[in-house]
Amino acid sequence: MPTDCISYQDSGYFIPLMNDYLDQKKQLQLFYNRFPSLENFAGQIAEKQENYDNSHRKILFSVLQKQYRSLSISEVTSENIALLKETNTFTVTTGHQLNLFTGPLYFLYKIISTIKLTNALKNTYPDKNFVPIYWMATEDHDFEEINFFNFKGKKFRWNRESTGPVGRLSTDGLDEVLEKFTSELGLGQNAKQLKELFENAYLKHNKLADATRFLANALFGSYGLVILDADDAELKKLFIPHVKEELLHQTSQQKVAETAEKLSEYKIQVNPREINLFYIEDNLRERILLQNERYLVNNTEIRFTPDELLKELENHPEKFSPNVIMRPLYQEVILPNLCYIGGGGELAYWFELKSYFESAKITFPVLLLRNSVLLATEKQAKKADKLSLTWSDLFLKQLDLKNKIIKKVSAYRLDFSEQKAVLQKQFDQLREMAQDTDPSFLGAVNAQETKQIKGLMQLEKRLLKAEKKQHTDTLIRITDLQNELFPNQGLQERTANFSAFYLERGPELIEQLFASLQPLEHRFEVVVV
Repeated sequence: MPTDCISYQDSGYFIPLMNDYLDQKKQLQLFYNRFPSLENFAGQIAEKQENYDNSHRKILFSVLQKQYRSLSISEVTSENIALLKETNTFTVTTGHQLNLFTGPLYFLYKIISTIKLTNALKNTYPDKNFVPIYWMATEDHDFEEINFFNFKGKKFRWNRESTGPVGRLSTDGLDEVLEKFTSELGLGQNAKQLKELFENAYLKHNKLADATRFLANALFGSYGLVILDADDAELKKLFIPHVKEELLHQTSQQKVAETAEKLSEYKIQVNPREINLFYIEDNLRERILLQNERYLVNNTEIRFTPDELLKELENHPEKFSPNVIMRPLYQEVILPNLCYIGGGGELAYWFELKSYFESAKITFPVLLLRNSVLLATEKQAKKADKLSLTWSDLFLKQLDLKNKIIKKVSAYRLDFSEQKAVLQKQFDQLREMAQDTDPSFLGAVNAQETKQIKGLMQLEKRLLKAEKKQHTDTLIRITDLQNELFPNQGLQERTANFSAFYLERGPELIEQLFASLQPLEHRFEVVVV
């Protein structure tokens, strides 16, 4: 086929805020630090080096050693963890929920983007070290968002109750999911590997955080990925000053609300609470509220005076969990981080945070839109060629695609633009005549013009409809192909799981993605597997 990529802006699947960011529109420059390019990282490195508290490195290293203690890891991952102690080492970070069996495909694309950017930075700045970090969203409590994955049109769901942080959730009941999944996999070496991967991750680890760490390490450990669970008392101690500021002065609400107002022409992703913190225990994650100069934990009987709450913070920082507004600040406090890689929706809420970071005196990271990918089989690529379709065609909305194809294959010209232009020219002359003779006729002329233009448009629609009927078989083949590539007329990467493609390609799938994705090119890749 003619192309194997399409710009994000032309894909039709990205929000206006992201399109304007990629186009580097001036009105957005106040809301980010530096645009992602290799040369811009020189300034980012210098700023982070000046701003980051290097005493955090020893604690970060110690926590990671503890978290990796029972895991077999590659030499390159072990080296990367050790490098975090060095003052010339920096991180590139992506974050993701603990979706069952990785969830949607873009989990892979996030991590590959992160690893490949660290490689590019090392080539550009060889005197520095760069470590790819996967930040596990272990403190989230939205279990319904993560308790399933899709495989070949079927949904495999983990049915159980959950109220607290998902990372602490036991893996009980996942043997039933494995049994159902295995029955759909069939035979062969790749099917065996998928079964073993699921079994070793979820049936041999007691907590969802540990299972997810094992899974991500099995897929990406050989590339040096470092996986971090920030639901940790030692790491939370480093964040105490910012939690205290939030509890006493609610700075984040003020700063983020001010920024959101300035971004009002775009759809706002998140709205700040008065206090952007949760109180967590194993089976509890509820908002901290301030009422009548006392603090309470929503939907519980837990109450604190200001002094009691500050004492609780000092003694048990692990019980204070940042929400979507404060989590990015927590990440940038504990990591020597240069760049955050995420999807369009994620980056959109980061744009609301820059002034909050400035008030906290923490360096705001470079924001990079993760790679997006459409995976197509060779059979699908050949079908598209046979139907004379480009990848750009297939990214069109289905009605637009049908109309484009019909106009292309029809023996008649189905675009009445020329006729409309002639008609409008004639009515311009009639308006001049009416103006010169009797201006009261202008209304009648305009009304007649509207009527005739509308009539032409109706004729155009009827002809298009008739041609569609004549070319039904072609349209069915085209829409069937598009529906395969864009499930429910949405992006494949947001619904499909990697396992369907791994079943056909095995480990070569990951290798092919690494070879294809270029995180700083800002384009939607089409990869034929």
